[in-house]
Amino acid sequence: MDINCDFGEDCGNDALIVPWISSVNISCGAHAGSEESILDTIAMCSKMGVAIGAHPSWADRADFGRKEMQLAPEEIYQLVWNQLQYFIHLLNGEKLHHVKPHGALYNQSAKDPVIAKAIATAVKDTDASLILYGLSGSCSIDAAKAMRLRVAQEAFADRRYEADGSLTPRNMSGAMIQDADQAVAQTLALVRDEKIPSREGKIISVHADTICIHGDGPHAVDFAKAIHRSLKVASIHVQAI
Repeated sequence: MDINCDFGEDCGNDALIVPWISSVNISCGAHAGSEESILDTIAMCSKMGVAIGAHPSWADRADFGRKEMQLAPEEIYQLVWNQLQYFIHLLNGEKLHHVKPHGALYNQSAKDPVIAKAIATAVKDTDASLILYGLSGSCSIDAAKAMRLRVAQEAFADRRYEADGSLTPRNMSGAMIQDADQAVAQTLALVRDEKIPSREGKIISVHADTICIHGDGPHAVDFAKAIHRSLKVASIHVQAI
């Protein structure tokens, strides 16, 4: 099972988390980070042997990319394309493994097929061999599959889910899991059974090719360690797709 985490967001935890995961989504500078921090993060991840992904976002540093925006499809395409070209330039020969949109762009693409198609088109035009990470069972996955892109259906270790399979909005109480044991339990349920309880208590089905831990969470390091160790005990190997 792949365990991924968002990096390069100036949270200070990256070096402590990277030994416990298998792939990373590195900020492209639109919502966080700088050219220097991106270069440093790429170098660290290359040294540690984790798969490197780009993490494009709405151009929104003020709200950390978590405010919904509305742009025309061609503008969304250009936004993502530009960030991917910038990121690839900074890779300096390292291989780009995948692309995962960030924050509100990710959530909007999960629900809106027009946004999802614009993102998937930008990814395919950049490199048709890339993997697009998107919310499991969402428009993001459907759009990428329609273009014959490789996909990784993503589930979350540290987020609650609604009964319809969507993520509980961050402004709702209990949206983020704060306890390591609960994060481990949810991860194991996703990996073993692909079934977890929603916030309301309904059992829902969630397919996972990759599990995300939010690097900016207050317990991210503890969660990463606990999840990695629990998967190892369960004889589940942590590796990139």
